[in-house]
Amino acid sequence: MAWYHAVAKWYWKIRKPLTLGVRVIVTDKEKGVLLIRHTYVHGWYLPGGGVERGESFGEAARRELWEECGIRADVLTLCHLFYSEREGKRDHIALYHVDLTPGQELHKDDKEVAEMRFFAWDELPQEISPATERRLSQYRMQSFQSDHW
Repeated sequence: MAWYHAVAKWYWKIRKPLTLGVRVIVTDKEKGVLLIRHTYVHGWYLPGGGVERGESFGEAARRELWEECGIRADVLTLCHLFYSEREGKRDHIALYHVDLTPGQELHKDDKEVAEMRFFAWDELPQEISPATERRLSQYRMQSFQSDHW
């Protein structure tokens, strides 16, 4: 899967496609914030992914949470909308928040997810992606000062 991601990045730089994506901040009052590590890229990230044809941002966020983490999210709160050209594409990203329902267990069936864990807010991993770290900081301050991912 890592080779596919590398080839896709070259394609995006040439074609500059318009893409839609979602990321979700999943919190648990006792455990902290949920982060995932993918099999095809280094670092810890928020759960999420691309919006499929005919799908809304909210539907995509719910689908990605289910596929990656086994989480059913009835109530999603939109935090902010972002724009990014970091990977060579014109990417619009909706950032959501969901509180994990008490008693809900995580399960990993997605082959793209190598690991998922809750981290205390003051003990985030060193390998966290810079964008993920910025989003979490903005979320905690409830201040989204930039529209760029």
